[in-house]
Amino acid sequence: MASDGEDVHQRRRRAYPLSAHPNDGKPSYGGRDVVGYGGNPPAPRWPRGAKVALNLVLNYEEGGENCLLHGDGESEKLLSEIVGAGAIVGQRHANMESLYDYGSRSGFWRLRDLIVRKDVKCTVFAVGMALERNPAAAKAMAEAGWEVASHGYRWWDYQEVPEDVEREHIRRTVKIHEELLGERPVGMYQGKPNVNTRKLVVEEGGFLYDSDAYSDDLPYWTREHGDRPHLVVPYTLSENDMRFAIPNGFSNAEQFSAYLKDSLDYLVEEGRRGAPKMMSVGLHCRLVGHPGRAKGLEDFLDHAKRYGDEVWICTREEIAKHWYKHHYPEDLQSNL
Repeated sequence: MASDGEDVHQRRRRAYPLSAHPNDGKPSYGGRDVVGYGGNPPAPRWPRGAKVALNLVLNYEEGGENCLLHGDGESEKLLSEIVGAGAIVGQRHANMESLYDYGSRSGFWRLRDLIVRKDVKCTVFAVGMALERNPAAAKAMAEAGWEVASHGYRWWDYQEVPEDVEREHIRRTVKIHEELLGERPVGMYQGKPNVNTRKLVVEEGGFLYDSDAYSDDLPYWTREHGDRPHLVVPYTLSENDMRFAIPNGFSNAEQFSAYLKDSLDYLVEEGRRGAPKMMSVGLHCRLVGHPGRAKGLEDFLDHAKRYGDEVWICTREEIAKHWYKHHYPEDLQSNL
């Protein structure tokens, strides 16, 4: 029998002294929620009765990656044609720099042309340092009518970045957007965050949502920071061209396109059965911006457009504003 006043954790610790932990049995802890909507997700009520809200995300990172020319202590190592590359400490990596430059010099313009020709909407996750280096690209994004969300000031891993530095980076990137685009970003995707990143995003006060999560097929609210609910619009590393740059990933445009089509088809069928979802597609200028891969993206966009009103091709800002309007927590009043 448990003694008077002994809580569940104390009983477990007494019974299992070698393995008990204060978070045992909790569905929500430390910012994690392993249950979510469960088997009862909300009906999104997407516009025109759409079964899927489809969002294209173009990551604009080239010129903001690790490089000695940017004041860093090592070269970049991630998401390039050199699969498995390691960072070179204290030296420049000429090939890596050139592979990244392809994205901003050529790949971006090919993808902009494709997305504009197909007359679909797009969200850009723009790294502040990269955007500032290429005002022509920033202008082209604005002229296309795209949403440009923040991808942080640097394409860094922020795991060990001090809080005051990350806070300054967030503020600095907002300023870059205002100067180059004439408006601040309303969305934030740090990409490689730490457990304090969301707190800093909420603290900044001007973001409608962040996308530093992969945990659901629908947006959701969190109240872990501040006195107002904060919206999370989850992103994806699955329906993402980064799989061209990892072992056992996509090898050609057909594989990329087929995977995206299968994902969309399945979600449309779920929506027809009464459970609409959202789908993100992650793109990178230096990856799918190559012609042989862009062909796969074009095939997928043609496929998606054939669904008509069943697939709402939209920006993340539109998804966020829709969720504020139709799914704001019932005990509070949205200010949108």
